[in-house]
Amino acid sequence: MNAKDIGLTKHWLRTAATLTEALPYMQRFAGQTFVIKYGGHAMGEDKLALNFARDLVLIKQVGINPIVVHGGGPQIGQMLDRLGMRSTFVDGLRVTDADAVGVVEMVLSGTINKQIVGALHEAGGLAVGLSGKDGRLIEARKLRRAQRDPDSNIEKILDLGFVGEPARINPEILRVFTGSDIIPVIAPIGVGAAGETYNINADTAAGAVARALGARKLLMLTDVAGVLDGKGELVSRMTASQGRALIRDGAVRGGMIPKLETCLEAVEGGIPESHILDGRVPHVLLLEIFTEHGTGTMIDRG
Repeated sequence: MNAKDIGLTKHWLRTAATLTEALPYMQRFAGQTFVIKYGGHAMGEDKLALNFARDLVLIKQVGINPIVVHGGGPQIGQMLDRLGMRSTFVDGLRVTDADAVGVVEMVLSGTINKQIVGALHEAGGLAVGLSGKDGRLIEARKLRRAQRDPDSNIEKILDLGFVGEPARINPEILRVFTGSDIIPVIAPIGVGAAGETYNINADTAAGAVARALGARKLLMLTDVAGVLDGKGELVSRMTASQGRALIRDGAVRGGMIPKLETCLEAVEGGIPESHILDGRVPHVLLLEIFTEHGTGTMIDRG
């Protein structure tokens, strides 16, 4: 056997070992529901998007029921710029007036949602795109944010326009797909009591859907390795109480706070495990779900 043949043999042995390692996890999670928040570089880069679609089809093929909730902030910003509509942000949330919310819905429910569905079809899967307005899947209320003036110490309520938060999730429409070959793909658009449209943060929407369905896992794809402690080192596993302490002590800052809070609320609401994963890593979902070492940060009840 020459060197090339030896190299190929070692490669296939590694592949076989990986499949063997994955088997117990396939058996453990068969029939379980995973809610996956999809966004960031994982959605914006063609190669990563292709990997995501293929991995999701594989996850569905082995008997897990994945549900995707996607974002689209950069794409919304690009469209608003093209239309000459100015965007402002408060605590990372886009202030959304009546004109802007129509653009948000068009980009999320139209362009992005159908691109993801199309990619899943090209990867050999079967997917259906949904908005939170379909079947009143995500009933929403207006999100209000308080801000304290540092000089006067007076707190005022900021009007973010048509930015909402989930008031109620109606999971029946999603349960129709459980056990079927179909992967639901949800745009985080909510419907108000009077039929008004609300733009909802995708992280928040994913967490609410996971809790309503009693999902086995909530997996959040981000653009960082996971949750970092005060020394800048990755925390591979933490309990909900440890996560709260990291936020309270200021070790977790900026955009990671709402992501971690979403995971904590999911775990405290009954989800066994939440994960914050680096969506820039190829096949990150497979690494987390089907290998012993996993990746990113896992949060559980402890």
